[in-house]
Amino acid sequence: MAFCEANGVGYILGLPGNKVLDRLVEPAADDVPVRRAEAQAMVLRRYTEARYGAKSWRCERRVAARIEATTKGLDIRFVVTNIAGGSAEWLHDTLYCARGQAENLIKLHKSQLASDRTSCRSALANQVRLVLHTGAYWLMLGLRDAIPKPQPLARAEFITLRMRLIKIGARIAETASRVRIAFAAAHPEAALFAGLARFLQPAGP
Repeated sequence: MAFCEANGVGYILGLPGNKVLDRLVEPAADDVPVRRAEAQAMVLRRYTEARYGAKSWRCERRVAARIEATTKGLDIRFVVTNIAGGSAEWLHDTLYCARGQAENLIKLHKSQLASDRTSCRSALANQVRLVLHTGAYWLMLGLRDAIPKPQPLARAEFITLRMRLIKIGARIAETASRVRIAFAAAHPEAALFAGLARFLQPAGP
């Protein structure tokens, strides 16, 4: 953080909570569960910010807090930043969570599509493998984006999509005009598979 500040680099980082931070946001944190109970809501969020300085920092920095009350209790998340503008809600939900979503997409690319398996001796061969993995990533991302949002699989990870929609058993009958796919009677995603096939089918001339 000190390096970023000295070189004019903006940052926003997750910050573990502690007793001092809890005391700083206590007025707002005490109010959120009460408001949630009054509104009879499942979830209620509030955002606040404070100036906080850990002993190792030797200065105070801007800390934004997301306070969430649910039926299970109170959850508080903190982020520290040197960005002067923007509200606490924008800092956490738009800026910080967007960074986390980018990390999730990188994780899907690396761990669930095995894009880190660049074990060939040739650098060119490794580049080709990475391009193929990236192509698979875009195909899987396109498949997930085509799933209607009310469907649980619309938010599933790639490994779940592969097991539920791709690595499945079916009987295929191919003729000159069409391809027929016969699923098992107990296949739970047969209707979704058929709908996706029609949606992704190229439009005719």
